[in-house]
Amino acid sequence: LTSLAHKRIIIKITILFFGFGWLFFMRQLFKDYEVRQYVVQVIFSVTFAFSCTMFELIIFEILGVLNSSSRYFHWKLNLCVILLILVFLVPFYIGYFIVSNIRLLHKQRLLFSCLLWLTFMYFFWKLGDPFPILSPKHGILSIEQLISRVGVIGVTLMALLSGFGAVNCPYTYMSYFLRNVTDVDILALERRLLQTMDMIISKKKRMAMTRRTMFQKGEVHNKPSGFWGMIKSITTSAPGSENLTLIQQEVDALEELSRQLFLETADLHATKERIEYSKTFKGKYFNFLGYFFSIYCVWKIFMATINIVFDRVGKTDPVTRGIEITVNYLGIQFDVKFWSQHISFILVGIIIVTSIRGLLITLTKFFYAISSSKSSNVIVLLLAQIMGMYFVSSVLLIRMSMPLEYRTIITEVLGELQFNFYHRWFDVIFLVSALSSILFLYLAHKQAPEKHMTP
Repeated sequence: LTSLAHKRIIIKITILFFGFGWLFFMRQLFKDYEVRQYVVQVIFSVTFAFSCTMFELIIFEILGVLNSSSRYFHWKLNLCVILLILVFLVPFYIGYFIVSNIRLLHKQRLLFSCLLWLTFMYFFWKLGDPFPILSPKHGILSIEQLISRVGVIGVTLMALLSGFGAVNCPYTYMSYFLRNVTDVDILALERRLLQTMDMIISKKKRMAMTRRTMFQKGEVHNKPSGFWGMIKSITTSAPGSENLTLIQQEVDALEELSRQLFLETADLHATKERIEYSKTFKGKYFNFLGYFFSIYCVWKIFMATINIVFDRVGKTDPVTRGIEITVNYLGIQFDVKFWSQHISFILVGIIIVTSIRGLLITLTKFFYAISSSKSSNVIVLLLAQIMGMYFVSSVLLIRMSMPLEYRTIITEVLGELQFNFYHRWFDVIFLVSALSSILFLYLAHKQAPEKHMTP
């Protein structure tokens, strides 16, 4: 009865996560599109549900909810389902919808979908060859073979997003990086935009008048008939056609300039609004957060560099280590094990909530940026693939933030993976991503004022 009750608890929470994923799909991702393939919606929601259930099991592990054997069973079941979705189901349907959009392959789409899935499996399998991610004991069909490769892709994705986020967050929040934009700058750029629009209108009027004149002349003169007349009309152009071509080229150039000026004007208005917002209480709060995150960014880059240079991976979770250093420094009596358990629970909870929220926001922005009515199904499945791999790799990395007694069941479930490799790989990719983001944002910030100053 107890075991049955435990299963009901997990099932109810998983259904709750599934419903949240379904609502997010309908209200955020697909609110501007007609849902034509419910299988895409189901796959996305199931992936989200089982990804969140993994985080739920981590919290259950720290709090001691359910007994050990029940948690182990649900860990195994959850991992098997998520790996089945990420390695077999989602890649097959991505190939199926890609082939379905190609008319020539429409009749044999099932065959070509299988071929695309086999191609994916080949490269997915070869991905594990260059990396020391497995123990030699594991067989070809073991769960470790799949999760180790999924972990490499997911950790790489996490490190790239973390590196960019660690740099972009202070750049976005801090008022120090805001350009000094005045109303005079905005009015000058708007005046240029209006002048460009007037030039486009006048040139289009000239084109319309020229076409009207040519049409009237064509009505006055008799049009050539017969085969030779047709050849003559093709080989000889009307007197005003060259002028029309030149004017059209000028109009195209001016329209491109007007688009650039419009984007620059919108950018200046957004910057002006940010300057006004930075003067409010909430803006000052985010400015303070920006300074805090900039210190965190520098510290994270420094620690990643130290870990790479000295080939170092922490064996004690940061909470326990921090409490031990503080207690030894102050020389007080303190129950390190008790408090590290509770603080670790809060820390892991914050990491989980912020990871899910941050990923959902990123997925929404990415979807709106590149989706269309034809490609939306494929893009949603790609987002589901990224989401699942991201959350699986999060479990690999969160393991190090937990006290030793709570890592045991995760280690047993995931198998004898080379956990130290994933942390070193994360540090390398994070460092590359952070330094590249600093260079990119520096160049973008430096060029922005020069762009607005050009006449």
